Amino acid sequence: MNILLLLFTCILAAALFFNLLWASISSSITPNWPSNQPHRVVIANYSINVENIKKVEIKEKKANGESISPTFADLPAPELQWEKMTSAPVPRLDGFAIQIENLFYVFAGYGTIDVVHSHVDVYNFTDDSWVDRFDMPKEMANSHLGMATDGRYIYVISGQRGPQCRGPTAQNFVLDTKTKKWTSMPPLPAPRYAPATQLWKGRLHVMGGSKENRHTPGVDHWSLAVKNGKALEKQWLLETPIPRGGPHRACVALDDGVIVIGGQEGDFMAKPGSPIFKCSRRHEVVYPDVYKLDAEMKWEVLPPMPKPDSHIESSWVVVNNSIILIGGTTEKHPVTKRMILVGEVFQFHLDSKKWSVIGKLPFRCKTTLAAFWDGWLYFTSGQRDRGPDNPQPRKVIGEMWRTKLSLSQ
Repeated sequence: MNILLLLFTCILAAALFFNLLWASISSSITPNWPSNQPHRVVIANYSINVENIKKVEIKEKKANGESISPTFADLPAPELQWEKMTSAPVPRLDGFAIQIENLFYVFAGYGTIDVVHSHVDVYNFTDDSWVDRFDMPKEMANSHLGMATDGRYIYVISGQRGPQCRGPTAQNFVLDTKTKKWTSMPPLPAPRYAPATQLWKGRLHVMGGSKENRHTPGVDHWSLAVKNGKALEKQWLLETPIPRGGPHRACVALDDGVIVIGGQEGDFMAKPGSPIFKCSRRHEVVYPDVYKLDAEMKWEVLPPMPKPDSHIESSWVVVNNSIILIGGTTEKHPVTKRMILVGEVFQFHLDSKKWSVIGKLPFRCKTTLAAFWDGWLYFTSGQRDRGPDNPQPRKVIGEMWRTKLSLSQ
């Protein structure tokens, strides 16, 4: 009996010893696992990328039955054969472009967050060359412009002057592409940032955009009669407000109306008290909404895009009775909350009012500048992704690409 009691006591003591030893080891490991995850977690001298942890979190949330928005993900699309052409003289983000026959006028934009362009580069599709460069007026905005053309004159509306997150201007200008001379136009009733802009039936229409603080959506809609590069009126006319406000939308003029596509509510704002207007993130909502303005100045709701899309104001062309739209940004990632770029090529059939996904870009890219010439779809500039497996924005580019476009009706 004494032997059994002694044996039981030894086993119990050994168990207590190993339990205390494990607790001691565990306490020495625990500090390497912080409760709030940093950008990089270090474990036993090995580095693990936090993005891998995020992927695990997504799988866990899906396994727990929680709803994850699919819009941050790429949509299935056929591959297109893209050919790299001559790059633009400078990289640019949030610029604008207008095509007039075989010439492509590329305006302004950011080079970096601290550097903005104040000139126009001109590309000739027929010989794949950048053939001209000239300055913009010093008072003209450097990014987030509204723009339209009648085939000779280019009307430049409002936008943001300067780098970082400065506010918008109300000043407007006209470029005569034959003489390369600039003239001013009546200012908008209020400054706007990246408004939807088009020339339709002899009137410039300016809609939505963001208000003076760069964040608050505007729903205002103004129009001005113009002809041959001149304003026929001294003041802008107040028109029917657009149903949903905000910047960074495509705006397409057709014979029977004006179509406004995508966009967002909210944007970066200047950090309060910052002398350089340093950007500060604010809540944004990207949406797929599509609206059409008819001859009676009434708005019609059209079928939405296949996914929410923004930063597409100069990312479209009209081909074969359809609108082709490329790239942009969609909703933030549901877990990381990071900006996600779009790499799809969309087609909106004007007869059937249906959307299709007809291809992919060579990489995801926002604020692409699109054109169509001699059967080829072109795009240049913007901000591309970090790689095939990382749709977050990284490098501002000036590359020019094209693909042969074959469309079904």
